[in-house]
Amino acid sequence: MRSLRPLTLFLAAALAVGACESSTGAAPDIEDTEFASSLGVDLAASTKTASGLYYRDLTVGTGALVQAGTHVNVYYTGHFANGTLFDHVSSGTPFDFTVGAGQVIEGWDEGVAGMRVGGRRQLIVPPSLGYGKDRYGPIPGNSILVFTVEVVSIG
Repeated sequence: MRSLRPLTLFLAAALAVGACESSTGAAPDIEDTEFASSLGVDLAASTKTASGLYYRDLTVGTGALVQAGTHVNVYYTGHFANGTLFDHVSSGTPFDFTVGAGQVIEGWDEGVAGMRVGGRRQLIVPPSLGYGKDRYGPIPGNSILVFTVEVVSIG
């Protein structure tokens, strides 16, 4: 997750930069954020963790449970709050990582744990659990990120 591969997504996301950065330099509050309706964000139906991550199961999987240390294969989409897609792996070879090993942003390590194979979950990641206050490739500093993650398999 730390390296965003597709250059074409970088160029598309660069066009959306102005709509995502906080003009004051302060991290935005998820509760005060206006999300694009196309994202289907429903904070009231989501669970908020102590760290500030929001998650909501869109489909509860029936397969093996994902825990820290589990190697997972996932499909995902990543959007800015305004609905602009900045990264995705939605077909072909899934993205793989080990949960809790620091190979992805903290919001993923926390948000994917507890899922089951076959499950789909929406993660609403505050900047503190994403890429922080500084720009990271096409991702402006202090960005709230909305991911839909599907656990395809483990192992």
